[in-house]
Amino acid sequence: MSERNSRRPVVAITQGDGNGIGYEVIIKSLSDARILESFTPVIYGSSKIFGFYRKHIHNLDQMDVYVIQNARDAKPRKINIVNCLPDNFFVEPGMSTPESARAAIKSLECAVEDIKKGDVDVMVTAPINKRAMVDEGFGNTGHTEYLQKVFGVDDVAMLMVSDRLKVGVVTGHIPLREVPGAITVEKIVKKLRLISESLKRDFGVVEPKIAVLGLNPHCGDGGLLGDEEERIILPAVKEANEEGILAFGPYSPDGYFGLGHYARFDATLAMYHDQGLSPFKAIAFDDGVNFTAGLPIVRTSPDHGTAYEMAGRDEADPHSMMSSIFTAIDIFRKRLAYDAVNEGKLQ
Repeated sequence: MSERNSRRPVVAITQGDGNGIGYEVIIKSLSDARILESFTPVIYGSSKIFGFYRKHIHNLDQMDVYVIQNARDAKPRKINIVNCLPDNFFVEPGMSTPESARAAIKSLECAVEDIKKGDVDVMVTAPINKRAMVDEGFGNTGHTEYLQKVFGVDDVAMLMVSDRLKVGVVTGHIPLREVPGAITVEKIVKKLRLISESLKRDFGVVEPKIAVLGLNPHCGDGGLLGDEEERIILPAVKEANEEGILAFGPYSPDGYFGLGHYARFDATLAMYHDQGLSPFKAIAFDDGVNFTAGLPIVRTSPDHGTAYEMAGRDEADPHSMMSSIFTAIDIFRKRLAYDAVNEGKLQ
């Protein structure tokens, strides 16, 4: 095992929207000192905000927090914080403000800069308010689109991950009315390639089997309710099969999820956001993780939003954040092992 694979990974954690539940789920996830034996956390945000939310959480053990200038100074077995926000940042739990949006952007930019330099190993992003960030000049509709642009990759796949199922989507953060026109044979095949490769490299699946969902009710019902299945989705499945990808379908989403057919596959490819994420969250909301497949770095995120209505109330459940951290670490180690084996084969 390589030295990088055996040592304690350094995990960058962005604060997300400081007026949401990001800090609360981060603090609760790191509250047991024993967890720091597994990895070294580096939070990008503000020690002042961290302290504010910590006071609002009951029954916490002693937490050792270390303020650092950059990730290279991170201390093992401590919660490290890079203060990348102005000292006068004002916390308003439950409120969407321009200041909290700008702070979320700054936190993300600082974490990306450090992971590019190799000062941290993986990145976990706390929830953001997409609308507020766009209004402040973010220029992207979410983390996924931003990271694809920053790392200069041709395509990525948003993959929702849990122990029970993995769900990807062909179209992401776009209006529903634009979905039919955005689905093409080429786009479906590209997503299937990305997901198949990620299942092998990031999750250790030797021969991934991927189910592909239809777009229309009852998969178009023989063309009565739409022809995208016959015209686009089925040809994409066949093309992927010709490349050696074990793709199957299309399947009607209601029966597919309702009858538990997802358990027969290593991943599911949905046509649009809510088609995949709604059943995923119904099945695995507590421990679900959003993973961006296709990036040169490992990035995960909880499968929930800012939940302003809970902010500052000590009500937020940290399980999805905890799952995001440990999923990122597990993918990081599997990726190192996979790459080492395949480099050996090439040599």
